[in-house]
Order: sequence, then structure tokens, then C-alpha cells
Amino acid sequence: MTALVRRLQRHFASVVGAAAMLAAGLSLSALAVGTAHAQSARAAARLSADENATISKEVIKELKQTATRDLGWARHHRGQRWVQVIVVTKDGESQLADVRAEVERVGGTVLGEYSALKSMAVAMPVKGLRKVAKVSGVVAMSPNVATQGTASQQEKILGGTASGVRTYSNSTSYSGLDGTGIGIAILDSGVMKAHKNFANASGATRVKRNVSMLKSATSLWNWSFSSSSGDSLTPGSATQLAYETAVAADNDVTQDPYGHGTHVASVAAGRGFYQSPDSTGVAPNANLYDVRVLNGLGLGTVADTLEGINWVMYHAREYNIRVMNLSIAAASTNSWDRDPLCLAVQAATSMGITVVVAGGNFGLTTAGGKVYGAVSSPAHSPAALTVGAVNFKATDARADDVVNNFSSRGPTRAYLDMGTSRWYDNVIKPDVVAPGNRISGANATAASSSAPTKNLLASLFPTLVSAAGGPSTYAQGLMQLSGTSVAAPAVAGAAAVLLQANPGLTPPLVKAILQYTAQPLPGYSLVEQGAGQINLEGAVRLAKSLRTDIASAINAGTLVHGTTSLLASGKTLPTARSSTVAGTTFNWSRIVTAGGSHVVTGDKLFTTYQAIWDPRLMWASDFAMRFQPSFWTGTGIASNTFPRKFTAEYMYTTGLLSKGVVLADGLMGSTSAIGQTGLFTPTPTLSAWLTSGSGLTLASGVVLSEGLVLSEGLVLSEGLVLSEGLVLSEGLVLSEGLVLSEGLVMSESNGALTGFNTNGALWGE
Repeated sequence: MTALVRRLQRHFASVVGAAAMLAAGLSLSALAVGTAHAQSARAAARLSADENATISKEVIKELKQTATRDLGWARHHRGQRWVQVIVVTKDGESQLADVRAEVERVGGTVLGEYSALKSMAVAMPVKGLRKVAKVSGVVAMSPNVATQGTASQQEKILGGTASGVRTYSNSTSYSGLDGTGIGIAILDSGVMKAHKNFANASGATRVKRNVSMLKSATSLWNWSFSSSSGDSLTPGSATQLAYETAVAADNDVTQDPYGHGTHVASVAAGRGFYQSPDSTGVAPNANLYDVRVLNGLGLGTVADTLEGINWVMYHAREYNIRVMNLSIAAASTNSWDRDPLCLAVQAATSMGITVVVAGGNFGLTTAGGKVYGAVSSPAHSPAALTVGAVNFKATDARADDVVNNFSSRGPTRAYLDMGTSRWYDNVIKPDVVAPGNRISGANATAASSSAPTKNLLASLFPTLVSAAGGPSTYAQGLMQLSGTSVAAPAVAGAAAVLLQANPGLTPPLVKAILQYTAQPLPGYSLVEQGAGQINLEGAVRLAKSLRTDIASAINAGTLVHGTTSLLASGKTLPTARSSTVAGTTFNWSRIVTAGGSHVVTGDKLFTTYQAIWDPRLMWASDFAMRFQPSFWTGTGIASNTFPRKFTAEYMYTTGLLSKGVVLADGLMGSTSAIGQTGLFTPTPTLSAWLTSGSGLTLASGVVLSEGLVLSEGLVLSEGLVLSEGLVLSEGLVLSEGLVLSEGLVMSESNGALTGFNTNGALWGE
């Protein structure tokens, strides 16, 4: 046995204890960082300053460049290039009068004035844009784009309205897959259950529970705690009932004071086709579970998040919570097998919960340079379905889609300190990408029709609300946000749809299906987009070809690695490995990442049972671990329902991949940024190779022997610095232990960002 494995064994003794705590403790605590309150104050001050900022030259430049095409809101008129735009002011009536005067001065006209919304629709020559933008009080200008359609833009882009997924007979009536019966847990700043986006067809709310893990609604860290009694959460016990009473937030008037969580929930499962613009999410009939782990400033602690994950795991089988969305990030240099959030993600995965995590918004330096290795925690967990963000350029079609520059790139750079050296995990991330730029979703207010107090983001950034174009009607308002935090819930919704189509899928299979059927975007590598942009149409087709009892058969131990068929009776894998979504036809990527740093493909992945589809098995780099939940038993307690603890152990002999699976590592060569090889291989290039039949077909599979598997896979030979001199970020620059709601990035305009602050987080739109 190697020295590495022996050291890992020693270090893991503490990890097993930490994993076992997840399902047993009433609460978890974290040490405070001395600068936390100062950072929160600086963040709030920055938000206030940005609210008063004038329109940037980049915004005007983008409007002018986009207006060169005929787009409905831009055309030739009276011998000139004209545009229709919405102008938003800070204060309203008097400033709107000044805007009117300037529009008329440049030869334009006012189409409509909306004093209550502090905005005005105008038509004018393009050459007048800059002059109108300079009028005092103007805070935003956006194109007057069309809002008609029978499905939301999010649905169309992801293939949610394709045949076999969901079809509409009119704007509010549809048939097909919509996440019915699947629970999605949203760990965020809260969810306003009174918002109409969360109603079902009968008008009843689909937000089944609101709970809060926050000890205080205003403080980031709680210092007035008392010692835990040590009582266990026995189902039905007085202690468990008291705990549930303490965390219940179902009747709170203000369930999302920050505004982020409600938006995130609506992207995953909003039902917004009752109005224009249509803000329907990906799984518009899924049940939602609001688990509040971020406060009114959008901040929380690792402890709060762990407790939230713990609550979800405890109730997952009771409520059929099959998906968990974590649009949050924490700084960590701990490798995935010791980071507390990663361990929690793996524990949840072992319960059969697909954990979707935002990759982070740390893809650029303050100078605008690309950063690699800046994937945050717990996005660097191999078990997580990690999501990057796409700029869809405000069009349904995919042909012009690009990966956002702010989207965090891999590989992961967390490490295990070996004393004289460090072992870096180098996990390929993100796994997939989804739309994450200027996404419209539900806007939270206080649940009071007479006094619907705005959330913090809407108060500090009124342009977020006006840009979304929604009504001011109570419980129907919309807001527009950007970031990997709004890309992740799109994937969470997609996972819910897949699980409705095939409830037997395990979390590793959900991830593999979404990767295999994804569309590789041109110009981006594995560590920028993973397998590509998700494609719900293709994913549903593939999912429907598989058995619907896979998860239960794994738990029963009746599947045999490498021999048992995964195909449903009378089914074969889809013959066509391509999809047409929103007018764009593309081949599936056929890429699946396995073992953290390996790329695999081939029909055998889905026709024959592979041990890696067991959600309790974690294989990354050159070793594997097994997480095993155990459940409460006793009179009146449902069997295999409420987890009591988790054990974790290293595996020393087990199959992982069977013969016939195709390994693609050798196709890519050693990692070189300049040569675009290894981890920097363009995903479309790799996909084309695999589609043509390239790769190494395993003659005898991959078997873990003496605790070691294969090699490290696609790794960096020089650790932190590549041969070309490209330095990778070692961890993140955020405060240790501080959880952010993904920074709420400024929307990307032609690749340019504003609002990038000095402490490493992106704030704003």
C-alpha cells in the first residue's frame, strides 16, 4: 500500500466522524471571521453606490451594436437607424419629464410613460442614445423586446417545450413532463410562497414547507447560543418536534428579505405563463421546499448551510425531495474528501438526492483576466452536479450562446496537505452549463397585499425589477438576475423533470445523462463548460430508455456490475444522438466525466450496470470511498426513511467501470493551455472524436485494487503553474467560512463586466 493511501487513511479518521455528525446534531456552529461585519457593511455600501451609477459606455455600445440587426425593436426608419428602448429613472416624475424633453430634442418620440414604474418607452435615432443616457437620474436603458409566446424563454432554450418533454396547446395549457411529484429543496435566502409563480393549476401553493436555519434574521453569526443538550432527533420525539417548531417559517410575513432565493426557486419551478413576459421555470409543477440559510444581506455561514442540508436529508424520503439546489459558495482550500460542505453533499447524494451547485462567479480577476481553478465549495465535490453560466444573448436560439466570462473555471484546486508536499484534487469542473445572464424570475416582497415591502435587492437595484418587465401587481412581480446561481436552478428543474420521466435514476445517472446529451458550445474547454449546455429534450429521451427500478435495485443489491442490463423492457438506446432545440440542431456531446479527472463514453455506460451509478460510491482521482446511511428504527418509525448517521470508508477492492466502456483520457494528451490539450481540450473537439468512435475501449474494465485506481487522469503536471506560465488560483480569496449567494454578478455585455469589487466577490445585477 502506498504512502499516499496510508496518509489518507490517517487523515480520514476525522472525516468519518464529521460525516456521522451530519444526521445526528440539532445544530452545527462555525467560528466567526473578525472582518465579517465590516465586509457586510462594505458590500451594502457598494450596492448603494452602484444604484446611483450612470449608464456605462459599454451598455450604450452594446445597444448600438445589437441595433445594427433588424430585431423588432431596431430598424431603419425615416432614413436613419432607429431603436425602441425602455428608459428607467431613479426618482420618477420630474426626471421622466427631462427624459421626454431630451428624446424630443434628438428627434425621437415617447411611446408610453409609466410613472409608477419610473420608466418610459421611447423611439429615437440610435445616434441619440448617448445624450438621453446622460440625462440626470437615468439609471437604465434596455431594448423594447417582444414579450409574446406560449412558453418562457428559459423553457425554449433548454428544450423544455420540445416533443417528448412538454407541449403547449395555448399559453396556459400544456401536457407532458413538468416535475409533478418531485420535491426540490432550495437552500438560499428564502422563498415567498405567496408569489403566484409557485401556485399550482388550482391556485394552491407548491411551496410545501418554509424553514429557517438562521439563529438571527440580522446577524451573520450567532454568539448568544447555549450548549446543546445532546438529545438526538428520534423521529416523533419531543426533541425532534421542538426542533421542527423552532425552525418553522411557514407563516413568516417576510420569507425572503434578500430576494435571491425566490428568484432561484422560480427558475427551477416557477409557473409564470399567466402573464407577459412569461417567467415559467423548467419544472413548473414540482414541489418546493424552502430552507433558509442566507440572511437579509444574502450572507450565511457554513454551519447554517450544513444544518440546512441536514434538514433536507432528514425529510427527503418523507417528502420525496429528490433534488437540492445550492446557489451558494464558500471559500475553501480543503480537498473534496475533507471539506465539510463537500462531505454533506456526498452524504445527501448517498441518500439519492441530486445535489445541484452553482460553480461560482470568480472567472475573472479585477483586471479582467481569466482565472482557472476558482471553483468554490461545495461545487468542487465530485458528487455535486456543478453548473456554469451561459450568456444566451437574449435569443431563444442556441447558435449565439457563449459561456459567461464571470463563470468559474476548473479544475478544482483544493488540496490535502501532505507535510512536505500537497496533493491537489484536480477535479474536472463544471459538469455542465445553463443560461445565467439576465434571467427573469419571481420578485419577492413581504406577504402582505396592503404593504408588500420590497426585498433588499429590489430596493437597492430598482433596475433589476424594471429590466424584467413584469407587472407591479402584488405577488406577480419579476426581477432579473445573473450568475451561476441562476444557472444552477435551471439544471435542478431539469433534474426534477428527468426524475419524473424515470424515478429510478440515481444522482450519478442524472448527471451522466445531462452530460452525455449536452450541446458542446464552440470555443470552450472541459474546464469552462464541462460537457456543454444541457439539453432537456435529449436527456428525457435517454432517461426513458432505462429501467425505472435502478435506484431500488441498487439498494437491494440485485444489480451486478458489468453484466446486468439497465435498459427498460423492449427499449434500446436512442438511435439519433442529436437534438433540435429552438431551431438549432446539434450532436450530443457523448461526454461523461468519471472518477473526477477521467472522461468516458460508450453505449455500455447505459446498457450495462456500472458500479459508479451507485450514489453511495465516491471515486475521484486514484482512490474511492463509500458513504453508507443508516436509518432510525423503532415502533411507529417508517423504515429506511429518517437517516440517523452516515459511515464512510475507503474502498480497496471493487469494480468501477466495466469492459466495453470507452476511456477518452489518452485522446487529449498532457495538459497545455496554449496547445489546448488535456484539461484545455475544446469540448466540441473531444465530442467530435468520441462521436467518430475514437477512444480506448476497456478490455477488462477498471477495478480498484489495493486502494488505487488507474492514474490521476487528466491532471496538471506542475501543480499550481503550467508550463506556459498560466498561474492557477489556489483556492479563493473570500473569507474562510463565509457563504455568499454567488455575488449576483453584473450582467455581461460583450464580455465586459462592471461592479467587480476588491474582495473577490461580484455584486450587482
